[in-house]
Amino acid sequence: MKKLQKILILLIFTVFVNCSEDNTVGGVEFGEITGKVVKANSFEPIENAKVTLSPTNNTTFTDANGNFIFEEAPVNEYSVEASKEGFLNTFEPVTLDVGATVNIVFEMQISSALNNPPTTPELIAPIDGTIDTDNSVELVWSSSDIDEDPITYRLEIKNDFNSDVINVESLTDTTYVVSDLKFGGKYFWQVAANDNINTEVLSSSNTFTVTENPENRYTYVKVEGGNNVIYSSNIDDDSSAINTVQLTETSANSWRPRKNNTVGLIAFLKLFNNEAHLFTMKPDGSEINRVTSNVPINTFDLNEIDYSWSTSGDKFIYPSFDKLYMINKDGSGLQLIHQTTNGHLITECDWSNDGTKIAVRTNDSDGYDGYIYTIDMSGTIIDTVVSSNVGALGGLNFSIDGNTLLYTKDVSNFQASNYRKLDNRIFIYDFSSMIENEILTGKPSGTNDLDPRFSPNEAEIIFVNTSNDGISEKKIFFSAVSGGTKEEIFQNALMPDWE
Repeated sequence: MKKLQKILILLIFTVFVNCSEDNTVGGVEFGEITGKVVKANSFEPIENAKVTLSPTNNTTFTDANGNFIFEEAPVNEYSVEASKEGFLNTFEPVTLDVGATVNIVFEMQISSALNNPPTTPELIAPIDGTIDTDNSVELVWSSSDIDEDPITYRLEIKNDFNSDVINVESLTDTTYVVSDLKFGGKYFWQVAANDNINTEVLSSSNTFTVTENPENRYTYVKVEGGNNVIYSSNIDDDSSAINTVQLTETSANSWRPRKNNTVGLIAFLKLFNNEAHLFTMKPDGSEINRVTSNVPINTFDLNEIDYSWSTSGDKFIYPSFDKLYMINKDGSGLQLIHQTTNGHLITECDWSNDGTKIAVRTNDSDGYDGYIYTIDMSGTIIDTVVSSNVGALGGLNFSIDGNTLLYTKDVSNFQASNYRKLDNRIFIYDFSSMIENEILTGKPSGTNDLDPRFSPNEAEIIFVNTSNDGISEKKIFFSAVSGGTKEEIFQNALMPDWE
C-alpha cells in the first residue's frame, strides 16, 4: 500500500512540473501580448507599424491587417509603444501575468508636423464682382490636399444690407446652391478648407450682386408644411416658370396675393393673433406692413374670402361678415360702405377700374344660397347678376371697362357641410345685355375651375383647375377668353393673380 502511494505522488508531481514548464523556461515565466494598430477615427489598419516593449526593447511589426503578437514575453510590467512615420507615437501600459494573453488596440493620430494643410480654396464661380445674378446662385470653389486627407469646407456669406450671416458647415462637395437671396443685394462669400489635422485654410473674399427685382407678373400660393406660402414668377415662351421668388415665410399662413402696379406693392392676407388681416409688401417680399387692425377680414371660410385694391392703390375694400369696409393703404380712414339686409355674409368683392362700382358676392353661413350684385359707392344696389344660387359661387373680377364680370358657379346645385363643389364653371356676365355666358366649355368631367382672373390685356384668363374631390393637386392654367386650348403654367398652386 505504501508503495502504491509513492507511485501516485510521483505521477502527480510529474504532471505539475510538465504543466508549469509550458509557461516557464529556465525559471523564467512568460505570457503573450497581442494587438492591433489602426488610424484614429477611421479605424483603418496600419501596416508595418513598429511595436516596441519597454524595458526589454523587443520589437515587432504589424501585418497588412494591423495585427501584431509577442508570443513569449517575460512576465513583467511594460510600456508598449506603436510608432510609424507620419503618425504620433502611441503608448499603452501592460501588466503581463504568467500564462496570460493581453490584447491592445492602438489608435494612432496623424502627425500634423509631417502633414500638409489643404491648399487655399480658389473661388471659381461666380467670378468676383459679378452683377445681375439670379436670386439663386451656385457657388463653386476648389482645393486639394497633397496628403490625400479628406477635406471638409465651411462656407460663410455676408451682405451689404443687414448683419445676417449664412454659415454652412461640414460641406464635402465643392459646390453649394444658396437660394432666396435679396434682389439688388450685394453678397460677400468665403470658403475655409479643413483636413481635421491642421488649422483651417481661409480663401479670399469674393462678391456678387443679385439682379434688381425681376418684376414678376404672376403671383400665386403653394401649400407647404400646412401653410399657404406666396410666390411670384414669370413664364417663358414654353409656359415654364422662371424667376420664381418665395415672398412669404413657410412658418406663417399667407394667402390671396393681389398686386397693384401703380404703387408697386403686393397685398395679401395673413393670420395675426389668430385673425385674418390685410397686409402689403414690396414685390421682393420686403417691407411688410399690416393694414387692418380693429376690424379683421372674416367670412364663413377664410380660404374663400377676397378683397380689392382701388386702381390708384391708395385704398382697399374688404368684407367682414355681413359688412363691406373701405380703408386707406396706411390703415387709416376705416369706413363702412355696405351691409347685407338678409343676414348673408359678404365673401368676395371687386372694385371697378373707374372706382364707381363694386361687385359683391354674398352667401349664407354654409357658403350657399349665393348672390352676386353690384353696388355704387354709397352702397346702393345697381345690378343683380346671380340670385339665390343653390351651389357655390366665386371668383369675381371686373373687366377694365366695367362692362363685364368674370365669376364661377357650381352648376350641379350641390350642397355639403364641407362646402364641396362638384361642377364649378367659369362665366362672364354682360351688364349691357344682362346675359351670362359660360366660357372654357371643355372642362374635364369631375373637375372644378376656380379663381378666374382676366389677363392684363383681357384676351386671356388665368384660373385654377382641380379634381372635385377637394384634396387633389391644384394647377394654374391660362386660356383665351374665347376658349380653345388651355396651357398649364404652375403646378401645386392656387389663388393666382396676373398683373
